[in-house]
Amino acid sequence: MMRAINIYNPGKVSVGAGCIEQLANDVLVCGIKKVFLITVSAVLKDIDPVISSIKKNGVEVEMAVDLPGEPTFGDFEGLLKKASGFKTDCVVGIGGGSIMDVAKIVAVLIDSDQKLKDVVGIGLLTGRKTKLFCAPTTSGTGSEMSPNSILLDESDNSKKGIISPFLVPDYVYIDPVLTIGLPSNITAFTGVDALTHCIEAYCNKNAHPVVDAFAMEGITLIAGSLENAVLNGDDVEARTNLAIGSMYGGMCLGPVNTAAVHAMAYPLGSEYHIAHGLSNALLLPYVMEFNLDANYQRYADVAVALGAGEGNDDIETAQNGILILKNLLKRCGVPSSMKELGVEESKITQMAQSALKVTRLMMNNLKEISLDDAITIYKNAY
Repeated sequence: MMRAINIYNPGKVSVGAGCIEQLANDVLVCGIKKVFLITVSAVLKDIDPVISSIKKNGVEVEMAVDLPGEPTFGDFEGLLKKASGFKTDCVVGIGGGSIMDVAKIVAVLIDSDQKLKDVVGIGLLTGRKTKLFCAPTTSGTGSEMSPNSILLDESDNSKKGIISPFLVPDYVYIDPVLTIGLPSNITAFTGVDALTHCIEAYCNKNAHPVVDAFAMEGITLIAGSLENAVLNGDDVEARTNLAIGSMYGGMCLGPVNTAAVHAMAYPLGSEYHIAHGLSNALLLPYVMEFNLDANYQRYADVAVALGAGEGNDDIETAQNGILILKNLLKRCGVPSSMKELGVEESKITQMAQSALKVTRLMMNNLKEISLDDAITIYKNAY
């Protein structure tokens, strides 16, 4: 019997070139008086007409620009204080995954008696009163569609997740135009992050037929467009496919979520500040190799979606898929080893221990991963 799942999607999702222009009207329709905008300077020129339109209609706008790449609990507390002082009734996050993650938590806790440290985990938030709008400027995290937010806890230098349906935005704008100026390396890293969401959702202990459809379409779109978007950043069709693929990846995160790749990527981010998508890219082929014999058919399906030809059996097809993936990463200029990025081999055991503590993700992996297994995977990626 098919298990029951819950899918929490935004109230409105606008998709397509120029759709960000709808944001101003949606703000007015909601009767919003004050907007707290969290964004990045790189897109200010693109969204200036939207901001101007909002202001012309008598809505006040307060901005917070250019958060650190790995926002911390302390960064969040500073933003929450600023937003609370402004007495906003709407939070807008326009940026990459970190920007949207922070915007989501600010919107939830700005008018709440709950504190950040009390809501880390799954299902601990009690509600949200403030309107929340999100627009991604990268095609990677899928945060605009997911009930997840991730922050770096300085107290133990580890990434912590807050997961709740109250983190799903009210309005989302997936506008590929906002990603046009993204540098090629960031395009590659964020694209692989989205690809990893889809692959890990499809090859997952909690895989579900409904989510399988999102995952497979996401893999097909991303694998077919990532190289074009990296090599020609002005390719609107490729950018659109990546944006939609990333959206599908985000839709996988709530009901199924990711697994060992993401759990093992976290220590690379917290210890070495390696971009999250790049961390995933370094580990994805090797976790896939480790998992193959747990479900060759699933990985064969992934291989075909990646563009691999069918082999004599599922085993050969699945192995072909990993080769296709490694070649795609190479063509997109993604580093192929942790050593290239200055990771010390002596830290591998420590990273493996840290990764195993991310039980909310490790528990989803097709195969149980022991400390020795995690060490071996890191060494293979080294």
